[in-house]
Amino acid sequence: MRILHLADADEWAAAKAAGRYDISTRGATLAEVGFIHCSTPEQVAGVIARFYSDEPAGLLLLELDDETVRAAGTEVRYEDAGNGELFPHIYGPVDPAWVIVVNPYRF
Repeated sequence: MRILHLADADEWAAAKAAGRYDISTRGATLAEVGFIHCSTPEQVAGVIARFYSDEPAGLLLLELDDETVRAAGTEVRYEDAGNGELFPHIYGPVDPAWVIVVNPYRF
C-alpha cells in the first residue's frame, strides 16, 4: 500500500545526505515521538488542513510503499488517531532509498 509523509525540503535534503530520515512530524523527531507519522493518499489533504495550513513553501510529499519498508525489517502499524481513523506509522528511521516519489506539495 502507498503511504505518504510530509517533509520539510531542507530536512529531506539533510536526510538524503545522511542516509536516513528521522523526522516524525513537524517539529518532532522519531526519538521524541517513537514513530514517523504518515498518511494514506485519502488522508493527506486532511492532515495538511489540520497541521500544515500555515506552512511556507518547501513542503514535500514523500511516497513510500509500506511493503518495501516492512521488507527492510522496519515495522509499519496502522493505528487509531483517536477518532477511529487508522494512520500508518513507521517504527524506525526511513532509508531515503525507500522513497519512490518526491513531489513538492502545492497548497
